[in-house]
Amino acid sequence: MADGPITDAEFEQAGLRLAVDGAVATITLARPERRNALTFSTWRTLARIGDTLPDGVRVVVVRGEGPAFSAGIDLRLFTAEGVPGEDALAPRDEEFIRGLQAGYLWLRRPDIVSVAAVQGHAIGGGFQLALACDLRIVADDVKFAMKEPALGIVPDLTGTKPLVDIVGVPRALELCLTTRTVFADEAARLGLAELVVPVADLGKAVDDLVAAILAVRPSTAAATKRLLRAAPGNTLEEQSAAERREQVALLSEPAGERSA
Repeated sequence: MADGPITDAEFEQAGLRLAVDGAVATITLARPERRNALTFSTWRTLARIGDTLPDGVRVVVVRGEGPAFSAGIDLRLFTAEGVPGEDALAPRDEEFIRGLQAGYLWLRRPDIVSVAAVQGHAIGGGFQLALACDLRIVADDVKFAMKEPALGIVPDLTGTKPLVDIVGVPRALELCLTTRTVFADEAARLGLAELVVPVADLGKAVDDLVAAILAVRPSTAAATKRLLRAAPGNTLEEQSAAERREQVALLSEPAGERSA
């Protein structure tokens, strides 16, 4: 992975924009003419954003420019001409895929809360990007679908774990093997969306959520996220012990730092 700050040319090749405003970083998928299709450069640059995120950032919002969140992998990668400036899609080893997965994995870090603001299509890798975020606020025109099996591949961008955690194995199997579209009402019913709002209200809904998150003290938010992320894999005894450890650590901080 390249060292140093991400250049404007690299952001352009990746089809991404990054804006940092105090404690909030906004990542915009910025290839609307391709419905924000994703390439190897997109995933690698997302990983570098995670590596270089300023320490003061507490909330990361991921959104798409235009009417779609992301149509998933750029299908030109499956053609002979490919995508200008991108590697060819060819047999790859696990380390290659690990480098792409890194673009999504950091969104689960306990020191940040990641929010996907999803409208229109969120397909394949786009669906997995939304699943990589802690929370999903979606517009009422959202269209989730896991299309990888239809392309002869599996979802490999860290999406299978959160999908199963949210909807269970049978429903996840059905969604992936039928590759069908999940619309807003079903997304809310399955737990794939924390909130569904009209398209025009998506920005305000995300802003309101971000403001509420920032009202919580940073160390408390991080401790709470660690607890909740660990809970599914813990026994009750293990989780109770984890709660004790986190609480003792928080209460040991100076009293003035414990207020929101």
